[in-house]
Amino acid sequence: MTLLRVTPPAADATVRLDKWLWAVRIFKSRSLATDACRAGSVCVNAQPAKPSRDVHAGETVTVRQGLILRTLGVLALPRGRVGARQVPAYCDDRTPPEEFARLREHRVQQFLAREKGSGRPTKRDRRLLDRFLFE
Repeated sequence: MTLLRVTPPAADATVRLDKWLWAVRIFKSRSLATDACRAGSVCVNAQPAKPSRDVHAGETVTVRQGLILRTLGVLALPRGRVGARQVPAYCDDRTPPEEFARLREHRVQQFLAREKGSGRPTKRDRRLLDRFLFE
């Protein structure tokens, strides 16, 4: 087992919000993080934030991702994109479990929903539903 070393940047160092969101793997690309900030889906300390806003350790970032509202604490500022194992050193996920439960419930309901007028499920549809629900 290897220990992960996190070298903290200088105390006065700052990182852009969109870069931090990308670096801690909240978004797959920096442009997606920028678009989310511009759309008003990202707040820092309960204030809407622009992508160019500087993030400091100790701040709280909330991100609306689809149906859930993720709450993240900024622990440190990475110099670049970090590996998945290193994310907990830079970001504290404070999202309540109810948010993730609501997302799972919505996915199941969406899977079970059928279009109106599509008729009865076929034998293949019933088998897929049984496999999904009982395995």
